[in-house]
Amino acid sequence: MKRQVFGNDSWLQAAAFYLRYQVFVLEQGIPAELEFDELDKQQPDFFVMFDGQIPIATIRYQRDSKRANWIRPDRFCVAKAYRKQGIGQQLLVDYEAKAQKEGYLGSVLSAEASAQGFYEKLGYQPFGDPFYEDGLLCITMEKRFKDY
Repeated sequence: MKRQVFGNDSWLQAAAFYLRYQVFVLEQGIPAELEFDELDKQQPDFFVMFDGQIPIATIRYQRDSKRANWIRPDRFCVAKAYRKQGIGQQLLVDYEAKAQKEGYLGSVLSAEASAQGFYEKLGYQPFGDPFYEDGLLCITMEKRFKDY
């Protein structure tokens, strides 16, 4: 049975860190010291999806530091065995729904270039020039929740 948990309890952070280590450090080769950043020391909130007791997807919940009333989802990953099943899409949709209820106007994120199509299907639009982050080609993308 799949379920989502939101918060910043230490056990939930441990589940998110486990997934991020598996996906970003082991699969993608990002150095651990780059993956786990200063924001993690501030005990941010996470969404984590579980299949039973197994963490299968996570995303870090935070405000965008450059735009008032915008969120910046990041450190978003799905365990390899659970990809292409709609789990990532559901997690991001639920993330956005929570943000909208809290009054956020939109979402801005750094997407890996290989995931651009995934985000476009969910209403995100690319802007700016591609750039490298942690050795991966990325593009900034945004989605407005409301007209303002």
